Amino acid sequence: MGAAAGCASRPQRPKVMKDPTTPKAGRVARFLAFDLGAESSRVMVGLLDGDSLQVRELHRFPTRNATIRNRSFWDVLFVFGEMQQGLRLYQREYGPALMGMGIDSWAVDFGLLTPGGQMLTNPVQYRDHRTDGILEEAFEVLPREVIYARTGIQFLPFNTLYQLWAMQRTAPRVLAAAHTFLMIPDLLNFFLTGRACCEYTNASTTQLLNVHRRTWSHSVMQAFALPIGIMPEIVMPGTNLGRLDERLQADAGLEPVAVIAPCTHDTGSAIAAVPSEGRHWAYISCGTWSVLGVELEEPVVGEKALAYNFTNEGGYNGRIRLLKNIMGLWVLQQCRARWAARGQEYSYTALVELAAAAPPLETVLNIDDPSYLNPADMLDTIAAQCRQTKQTVPEGVGGIVRAVLEGIALRYACVLQELEEIMEDTVERVHMVGGGINNELLCQWASDAMARPVIAGPVEATAIGNIAVQAIATGLLPDLAAARRLIARSSNLKTYTPQASARWQKMLARYQALYR
Repeated sequence: MGAAAGCASRPQRPKVMKDPTTPKAGRVARFLAFDLGAESSRVMVGLLDGDSLQVRELHRFPTRNATIRNRSFWDVLFVFGEMQQGLRLYQREYGPALMGMGIDSWAVDFGLLTPGGQMLTNPVQYRDHRTDGILEEAFEVLPREVIYARTGIQFLPFNTLYQLWAMQRTAPRVLAAAHTFLMIPDLLNFFLTGRACCEYTNASTTQLLNVHRRTWSHSVMQAFALPIGIMPEIVMPGTNLGRLDERLQADAGLEPVAVIAPCTHDTGSAIAAVPSEGRHWAYISCGTWSVLGVELEEPVVGEKALAYNFTNEGGYNGRIRLLKNIMGLWVLQQCRARWAARGQEYSYTALVELAAAAPPLETVLNIDDPSYLNPADMLDTIAAQCRQTKQTVPEGVGGIVRAVLEGIALRYACVLQELEEIMEDTVERVHMVGGGINNELLCQWASDAMARPVIAGPVEATAIGNIAVQAIATGLLPDLAAARRLIARSSNLKTYTPQASARWQKMLARYQALYR
């Protein structure tokens, strides 16, 4: 399918119910959210009635990948098979009736199809090393300032733009044979429905989208000699992509069901579920990656936004998520994996307990250093940064975990300061959502470092946001504001207030002196 002409259209306004906030009490509508993560994925059931929106985990599976001859691939056919199993499990537990289903996943990665709709190769992982060192080469083709002015996206070596450009050198025949480009959730939606299109929020992460027009940037793609003809139609979140393929429907024993594109970028879905109203608030979506930002009506691509490397990603209803990606709990996950490889198995609960008992605020780590992206040994990387900055390497498992978590909190504080400078405005409170908020130490230390109240919840923000957009698309909720009010009533929110702020501000100054 070729590129769509003109601007991406916004979804039609959903049908408004008599009750402006929730569907009628006593009527339960069920949705499925396929919430795909880089480490594991889930099939979640959403239950929506007049009082609450709840999600339940139906099926969990690893997001498998394989490394073949130094190239790392996603096993998307395995993922799709597990999604089919999720459909069967839903039917067994809830019966054949289902109001809608939607997929969200990580960003930037993609698949390529032949004219007949077959995959040319499995999608390559964004942590693959084919784009190492590529940014400086790219800026010789098109200056950094020009790329940013057109796309508004922060510079990360694994952005789709650089993956495609690297593909010209590592797999030119595959790229030349491509007929259709689809991002991961769009590829799986194609498997479900046969419709090939790219949903806006995930497309916005590619650094191939014109941030002002919300369409593919021909000028950027032409500068890098990328084939614009493979780029499909862009659709907005809330678009009904059509019914589930009849063969898949029959296999699962389901009645006809709509496949809806929510915010297919997982962070986009998570931010849709932030239970906040009014102004002067920021969000942190906390998981393998952390994402800190604000919601705006228009993109910000000025000098400060470029200097601080902030990104303008798409949100629900054409909104902009001005944010910055932060390495996040990936660092802790990789430390845990190295300890396990050495025969030391720790649960995350045990690691947090060890961190709480370790001496506070001793080592300052910059967990956003590029060396943390995909090192052979995360523990060695931490030790190397300590030696480079003339700091003592943390002692023991608890000392390392504490340094990592404090490093994440300090990074939050630094990025929040940058964000306020860009906006020339003040953030009064921060909402944290996602699985990372189960780590209460991190939530408290985030509040301490940022010197702001932190409102934590919901944990399952991504799946909830996915389902909320489906509910709006099917007319069960009138708009995002109503959805957020419903989510607030349905969630167990916890507020953390700053403590020992003077010590944390002193540590933040030390962090900025070392790493700015």
